[in-house]
Amino acid sequence: MKTVERHKKIIDKINQEGQVKSQSLCEELDVSSVTIRKDLKFLEEKGMLYRVHGGATQTNPYASDRHLSEKEKYHFSEKMLIGNMAAKSITANDSVLIASGTTVLALAKSIQPVGNLTIITNAMNVAMELNNHIEIDVILLGGYLRKRSFSVAGMYAENILKDFSCTKLFLGVDGIDLEFGLTTTNAMEANLNREMIKVSQKIIVLVDSSKFGKRGFSRICGFESIDEIITDNKISDFTKKQLEEFGVEVTIV
Repeated sequence: MKTVERHKKIIDKINQEGQVKSQSLCEELDVSSVTIRKDLKFLEEKGMLYRVHGGATQTNPYASDRHLSEKEKYHFSEKMLIGNMAAKSITANDSVLIASGTTVLALAKSIQPVGNLTIITNAMNVAMELNNHIEIDVILLGGYLRKRSFSVAGMYAENILKDFSCTKLFLGVDGIDLEFGLTTTNAMEANLNREMIKVSQKIIVLVDSSKFGKRGFSRICGFESIDEIITDNKISDFTKKQLEEFGVEVTIV
């Protein structure tokens, strides 16, 4: 197979699946690992993919810690659809944990409480949004204030959580990698998210499709720790299938 033809097959595969594995490329194209490494290096230099450990991905795999006001501008309509779908799963007398992020803020804007509802959150903007509802009791965790995200983290917030048992956790993330799991850009935030998972019966991740194939600095958990992902219809069939094989329910809006 000629080099140009091989490069085309690699690009076609990565466009279809979002990422490729070096080993599978070696087997499919019947070439050595050295050849594939050279191919991926050449294609990365041409700006056609990003190399990662064990293969390559279609988009930049590293999530940056952007200010909340900047994040709110991206994929707004998708986030509102995701938030609206998530709100439908909240029932009367629920005790719900809501983490920080722009997609979970969309959830907070969509909640129409029926009966009493208790919501615990580490996000100041989520708490302020929910404070407009007389039927909702809001518990705002205390701790170190992260100015970029308007949320708190640290040992004080973690210690308070140990006194609670919640029916659901709605979690936002900065990246979902099929090998590395769920990630965020801040180590303290990741640790708090893990404590939230421990005290919650059902873990629901709210994420727009642009976060798939990305990695933040800090790993939150693997797919065995979550129950459902709600995302938009731009998620690839390959990614959806892989998540379902991990035992995760995927809801698409």
